[in-house]
Amino acid sequence: MKMVNKIAFIGAGSMAEAIITGILNKGVIKPHQVYITNKDNQERLDRLNIIYHVPCMNDKKEVMKEADIVILSVKPKDAQEALHSIRPFVKKEQLIVSVLAGISTEFIEEQLGVEVPVIRAMPNTSAAIGHSATAVAKGKHARKEHLENAISLFQTIGTTTVVEEEDLHAVTGLSGSGPAYIYYLVEAMEDAAQQAGLQKEISKELIVQTLVGAAEMLKTTQETPSALRKKITSPGGTTQAGIETLEKYKYQEALIECIKNAKARSVELGKLFEQTNP
Repeated sequence: MKMVNKIAFIGAGSMAEAIITGILNKGVIKPHQVYITNKDNQERLDRLNIIYHVPCMNDKKEVMKEADIVILSVKPKDAQEALHSIRPFVKKEQLIVSVLAGISTEFIEEQLGVEVPVIRAMPNTSAAIGHSATAVAKGKHARKEHLENAISLFQTIGTTTVVEEEDLHAVTGLSGSGPAYIYYLVEAMEDAAQQAGLQKEISKELIVQTLVGAAEMLKTTQETPSALRKKITSPGGTTQAGIETLEKYKYQEALIECIKNAKARSVELGKLFEQTNP
């Protein structure tokens, strides 16, 4: 990544914290080089300052001053207000990176009122431990070097994939929200284990390692998920009994609809927000 002297975070929610945790843990930037501001939650800023020893303040001008990268991480509904609050301090040489679900680079460029390079990204909260799956797309004023800087930044907290901006809605539904689907699955597995009489500590260890092992198999082998599943599904066996139950309750169909609806909501959020905030 090109030498970065300062990163400014506009928004201090869970995604911002996950990214901050990841980049600080990797040591690519020091705490004093990370500035954070938010709308009005001083308690949240104080907490982040105590935990990460990063400068946190309400002074937008000071936060934006000499920042090489500005990361927009507010809630979509607060995007216009946040963009207007930093508009007087944005410089053309700054790279704006947005992790706002559904909000287009075009809208961000228009609200800032300057031909500034904008990269839109969709990481997930696994960034906190360096395992985010992040997709990035560039706006019309972003050049190759801007995209490369964004890729380098997000590679410090996981993997990075370049996509067309229109595909980010699908990415949001798939990997952006994806960890929540996995956690929801684990909740059910834990409930099932408890009902089967297993102690919580034992079941947690077994479930987590099962997920880690399955993920590693998918990552390191050349076999398809279907082939791997069939290898452990013996006719008339225990796994087949479990799979048949999932089929009965349309497990795969439900998950497909889940991702489709999350994508549709991303599209809807963008359209609704941009129509009401011209």
